[in-house]
Amino acid sequence: VQLVESGGGLVQPGGSLRLSCAASGFTFSSYAMNWYRQAPRKERELVAVITSTGGMKDYADSVKGRFTISRDNAKNTVYLQMNSLKPEDTAVYYCNTAGWNFNYWGQGTQVTVSS
Repeated sequence: VQLVESGGGLVQPGGSLRLSCAASGFTFSSYAMNWYRQAPRKERELVAVITSTGGMKDYADSVKGRFTISRDNAKNTVYLQMNSLKPEDTAVYYCNTAGWNFNYWGQGTQVTVSS
C-alpha cells in the first residue's frame, strides 16, 4: 500500500492550495479516505473525511467552509482544496485510510501559511 501526498508549499494568508494523495496497492474505491494534519508541538488532527463513493464528507470545525475534500476513484486519488488559508493552517498534511485491521499513512506534505 502506498499513499503519496503532493501539492504543499508556502502560501500567503488568504491564499489557496490543492493537496493530492495518490493511492496504490489496495482497492481505493472501497475505502473511506481521511486528511489529517500535525502542526509543530501539537497532536495530529483529523481535518476531513470522505466515504468510499464520495457521497458523504465531514470536516473539522476549524476548516468548515474553507476546505473541500473530494476524490476521483478512476484516478485512485483524493484531494483537499484549501481556500482562505490562515497561519494556523500551517502543518504537515497527511493522507490516511484505516479499517479494523489496517491503518495506512502517507509521508505527508508541508503547508506553510505566512506573509
